[in-house]
Amino acid sequence: MIPRTLFSSDHEAFRDTVRRFLENEAVPHHEQWEEEGQVPRELWRKAGEQGFLCPMVSEAYGGIGADFLYSVVVSEEVSRAGLTGIGWGLHTEIVAPYIEHYGSETLKQKYLPKMVTGELIGAIAMSEPGAGSDLQGVKTNAVKQGDHYILNGSKTFITNGQNADIVIVVAKTDPDKGAKGISLLLVDAGTAGFEKGKNLKKVGMKAQDTSELFFQDVKVPAENLIGEEGMGFIYLMQELPQERLGIAINGLAMAESAFEHTLNYVKERTAFGRRVADFQNTQFKLAEMHTRLEVARAYVDRCLELHLKKELDVPTAAGAKYYVSDLQCEIVDECVQLHGGYGYMWEYPVARMFADSRVQRIYGGTNEIMKTIISRALLAG
Repeated sequence: MIPRTLFSSDHEAFRDTVRRFLENEAVPHHEQWEEEGQVPRELWRKAGEQGFLCPMVSEAYGGIGADFLYSVVVSEEVSRAGLTGIGWGLHTEIVAPYIEHYGSETLKQKYLPKMVTGELIGAIAMSEPGAGSDLQGVKTNAVKQGDHYILNGSKTFITNGQNADIVIVVAKTDPDKGAKGISLLLVDAGTAGFEKGKNLKKVGMKAQDTSELFFQDVKVPAENLIGEEGMGFIYLMQELPQERLGIAINGLAMAESAFEHTLNYVKERTAFGRRVADFQNTQFKLAEMHTRLEVARAYVDRCLELHLKKELDVPTAAGAKYYVSDLQCEIVDECVQLHGGYGYMWEYPVARMFADSRVQRIYGGTNEIMKTIISRALLAG
């Protein structure tokens, strides 16, 4: 394997701590959580005690002001273990940055410390029944009345939806202005008129609580506006590269894990009196997957380097998201094939990964949208 050079000894020591924690606190229980449809809040609090949540948040708000690589370590270890029910990544790498980068001092002081400890769980509500990747097409609206907004609308496919204590809601504050009429509002669970719908049953990621959310005349304090009114779309565009890079990070870690499971399996499994690993077809497939994973790893790590220097642009992040999520699905499918019938059994990690991988090509903006973003950049001017 080509050695990775991004991580320091401190990062790797942190990785060992995260891996041990997950092996003890999550892996033995994940099957039960899949049946229940969500991860218990107690795991969030334990993770907060260990410093696994929002490590990038500055010390002024309860974090440790760590670099992004500490979040990467957590995401990689969660994905490698196939723990797709754990929604820490969205909480840490998406919700918290919106509050810290654009929120008022009041919002930062009120919410970030409890997000760091796991007392509060965050979600972001973008997708709607009639508007998925098309953020400009959202129908949820917020009308300002004095010192508050009246919020109406519905959202769907919301990660951490059942557990969420706070939700960043993408809403139209001026429907006549298109993208310039979009704002972000922070809504507390339990606010009158805010209802959580059913926990959605999905093809994969069965332990992840994914919900419908409904807002009927919800009174949101004006101080819960994140940043400036009408700037929501710009904020989303500024933060989406990190979200899409995160999808690539998770996808590649899972694909690498599927490959490792398969490599071990074909060394032990026999067919026609020989190890499956001794067949030339198997050897060629392993060589192909290994090389493609190495190429993707070089690309993603280079994107990480750029992101750490704040130089990762939108088209490059889109490329990482679409390329790796496509590759992830292809690698995991090949791993299932090499497992034979056992690859289709839920008790085998590759079967779960097969079901969990497919959505990666959809959320965070479909891969078709990613290609549109890239082509527009290529053809600009």
